[in-house]
Amino acid sequence: MQIIDADGHVNDHACGEEIAAYMPKGNQLAKVFPEFDHLHFRYLKQNRRPTGNPSADDWNWFLDKTEIAWTVLYPTAGLAVGRIMAPEWAVLACKAYNTWLYEKFLNRNPRLRGVALLPFQDIEEAVLELRRAVTELGMVGGMLPSNGEAIQGHFGNKIYWPLYEQAQKLGCALAVHVGCLHHLGLDSFATYYPAHALGHPFSLMIQAAGMLAHGVFERFSKLRVAFLEGGATWVPFMMDRLDRSYHEGHKQLSLDGELLGGPKNGEKASEYFKAQLHGGRIFVGFDCDDDGLGTAIAKGGRQSFLFGSDYPHEIFDAAKCRQEIDELLGRNDLTEADKAAVLGANAMRFYQPGL
Repeated sequence: MQIIDADGHVNDHACGEEIAAYMPKGNQLAKVFPEFDHLHFRYLKQNRRPTGNPSADDWNWFLDKTEIAWTVLYPTAGLAVGRIMAPEWAVLACKAYNTWLYEKFLNRNPRLRGVALLPFQDIEEAVLELRRAVTELGMVGGMLPSNGEAIQGHFGNKIYWPLYEQAQKLGCALAVHVGCLHHLGLDSFATYYPAHALGHPFSLMIQAAGMLAHGVFERFSKLRVAFLEGGATWVPFMMDRLDRSYHEGHKQLSLDGELLGGPKNGEKASEYFKAQLHGGRIFVGFDCDDDGLGTAIAKGGRQSFLFGSDYPHEIFDAAKCRQEIDELLGRNDLTEADKAAVLGANAMRFYQPGL
């Protein structure tokens, strides 16, 4: 079966000066994406081995050793794009990153696909940048952060709808990727692992709930959105919680009395969520060692879950990645059809490369 890595990374932390070269003169700072003081980055800086910095050629070695056909590249420092409050800087930084990604990786290796950083702080510019990235740079879609002070409430907010309209028009993917883990009640934790464990899925759940409940997938029926790097098991958990909360005793209107979206009369909230999964509108990234993947597939269906290596972040070498793939292939709680779907077929449906 074909294996596709739906969530790989570049180390833009280590390439600040290279990216800055694509900024306009007078704005060429070495730190295009500032290192925000937050528990997540403090821990990584002080306690974990440095993330590797594979080149376009190095990726071929990794892909060959793991028998992965191709990968989709997301940023590292750029995951914190949601914390940039100045719209003008967000626009310049995202444009510079996207051009650098194309020149440094995508234009040098056809097995590398790119997802553009979008300056959602200025929605008109985000629309233009998504169009440039897809039509001129050949990227498969755009990325939004799961968290950040610059997000106006949540991504169900109608202010972001022009971006969804553009993505639907282009036929490209959008991915909400875990970024910083701040402002979730976890900032003051003295130890990192619970912040990491909870911050990843919780931030994705908030954005997924916002988009589900505010009619995004009804208004844009051909939109494809993935929620990446939070594991698979938040899906059955969220289904159960939505069903517990969606009932006649709770008014399902917005604060101003408008019914924005969500389940129809007589439809369970989990059924509405599942309809988006089955309809190819929502996809979910999982970790290869995700013990609850079988439960998530049983609850939500096999057609939406995406394998991501997270190389070179959590996975530092090809041997470890291949070991996890082999362990997944050996699982008894997944059928052969399940394995083929989550390891490659779903990524083809989500990213639709070459279309």
